[in-house]
This record gives sequence, structure tokens and C-alpha cells, in this order.
Amino acid sequence: MKIGFIGMGIMGKPMALNLVKAGYDVTVSNRNMAKCEPLVAAGAKSGSYIEVAESCDVVITMLPNGPQVKSVMLGENGVAAHMKAGSTFIDMSSINPVDSKALCEGVAPYGVEMLDAPVSGGEPKAIDGTLSIMVGGKQDVFDKYKEMLSAMGSSVVRCGDVGAGNTTKLANQIIVACNIQALAEALTLAQKAGVDPNLVFDAIRGGLAGSTVMNAKAPMMIAGNDKPGFKIDLHIKDLNNALDCAHAVGAPVPMTASVQEILQWMHNHEGGNKDHSAIAQYYEYLSGIQIGR
Repeated sequence: MKIGFIGMGIMGKPMALNLVKAGYDVTVSNRNMAKCEPLVAAGAKSGSYIEVAESCDVVITMLPNGPQVKSVMLGENGVAAHMKAGSTFIDMSSINPVDSKALCEGVAPYGVEMLDAPVSGGEPKAIDGTLSIMVGGKQDVFDKYKEMLSAMGSSVVRCGDVGAGNTTKLANQIIVACNIQALAEALTLAQKAGVDPNLVFDAIRGGLAGSTVMNAKAPMMIAGNDKPGFKIDLHIKDLNNALDCAHAVGAPVPMTASVQEILQWMHNHEGGNKDHSAIAQYYEYLSGIQIGR
């Protein structure tokens, strides 16, 4: 199986590297081809988007949002037009499910199948290959590529037809964002009340309030570490997609709207490239304290 991987960003680069480590024949591509050099050094090949399309059995994209995926795949001289009939397109970007369905319709005339397979876990889990991968598409196509996807994730679950993967990802991003907001509020309360946030974290992490989000983000908030594993601007993008989808289907999402306003405040105060745990800095601004310091 020859795999093409387009998008060597924070997530795409380690994901492609795990495919190389698993022994797959991987050709990588990126708008800035210099970002492909570490993958080539690890054993991958590199090529243009068109070279990837013409030479590979499956093309994976990991790009910022729907417009970028549409441009690469279906734009002028797009990848889909150069793919072999019977090949498969797997979009692992986090985009609006409506865009996923449009992409599926767009590649179908070329005889290309599609899966939407967004991921959760951020850069650390992309590096160690333990991402959660949420997949939409036909059962037989999913079955064909599940083992390959498992080289990048510890959980690979088909959630329904094309679009279901990104719908699941939007649900995931709502839960993560609201958890981070609640965590920041709680630790701010603890410190303002004179209780050490480190001790609060230690006391509650094993109870009902404990979560993967808390384990990953509480130490970052307490240390003031805002190095991005997942950038605020990317979470803004995901929640914009969630709000658009919710409005389209009539789902009430007031908590999502609330945390989106906090993220937007962070963006407007030079926080867009910080980790989403930096939501805590919004509460620090309001309260006049720094959590854990």
C-alpha cells in the first residue's frame, strides 16, 4: 500500500512519521516542502501534490480547515483529478461535516472513495501514536484502512457514514473546551479562596471530576506553560464549525458559545498561538492572580 500524506504541520508531521515507523511506503507533501525534510530523513519520499496523487493508493490530508482541503483536493489542478480510480481519500483534518460530505461528492466522479477521520489528542498523542480517530465512511472502506489508521491512533472507531467522523470531532471539541474552561474557573476559585491549586488537583483528579483534560491541562495552568499542543486559534476554528453545524441542525449549544467568546478574547489579546489551556489567563486577567504562582 502506497500512502500519500499532505500537510506537515504540528499534527501531520508526527502522524506521517508513525506511518513510516510502521513500515508503510509513505510519500509526503506540503506547501512548504522544507517541512518534509525530517520525514525524508526518516525514510519517507517527498513529492508534489500531483506526484502524490498519481503514485499513491491512498491520499491523506491533514490541513487547517475545510476551505484548504477543498482547494487542495478539488481546486484548479486539484489532487482528486489525478488520483487513480479505485484509490481512497482520507481527510484527517477537523472540518465542518457539511464540507466532508461535499468533498465526498466531489471526489466520487473520479472513482475515489472517501473517509473523514479527524483525530483527538493533540501533539503529544500524535507523537506517540495514541490518537483517538473518529471515522465516517462506508464500512468496507473503513475495514480496509483500519489497520493503517491504527499506526497513528490507539482508538479507531467508525461513527457512521461520511461526515459522522467530523460530527463526532465537533462533539469532542465542545467537551474539551468546556472542560478546560471549568478547570480554569475551579483553580482560580481555589487560589482566590487560599487553597493551593496543586493540592486541589491532587485531591480531585481521581474522583468524578477527574479527566484526561484535567490531567493534561491542570499542570500546564499551574506552571504557566502555554506552549501549544493545540492552539487556541485552531480551537476557535473547531468551535466555529460546531456552532455552524448546531445552528444548521437546531441543536442548542449555549456553553459552546460562552467558551468561544473566551477563546476569541484570548485571540484578540495575542493568545491565538498559545495552548488552549491558556484560557486560564483570561481568568487571571479578571481575578488579578496567577494560578499556582
